[in-house]
Amino acid sequence: QVQLVESGGALVQSGGSLRLSCAASGFTFRLSAMAWYRQAPGKGREFVARISWSSSSTAYIDSVKDRFTISRDNAKNTLYLQMNSLKPEDTAVYFCNREAAGPYDVWGQGTQVTVSA
Repeated sequence: QVQLVESGGALVQSGGSLRLSCAASGFTFRLSAMAWYRQAPGKGREFVARISWSSSSTAYIDSVKDRFTISRDNAKNTLYLQMNSLKPEDTAVYFCNREAAGPYDVWGQGTQVTVSA
């Protein structure tokens, strides 16, 4: 079955960096467009970034452009999110999933990112 395990979250100061990882299994990762999402306290889950199966195409929400970089290693079934110049408003639980995933799909537990001012 589908399994997604996010890791790499931590408490960091504003301006710091983190690299999140997502280990995926139970589906054909190498042929799946993938995405990162986040959920801040008291808010709904929002899309952050996506990457095509071949890594040829990426997209980001405006608020993270030029700060975050999504990448993948299909040989390792792993998705990454490099986050630089972190801001307090980036504080959230970060999740990975297939780009087409909806609320009724399997989701991992997420990884907590907390950015202090």
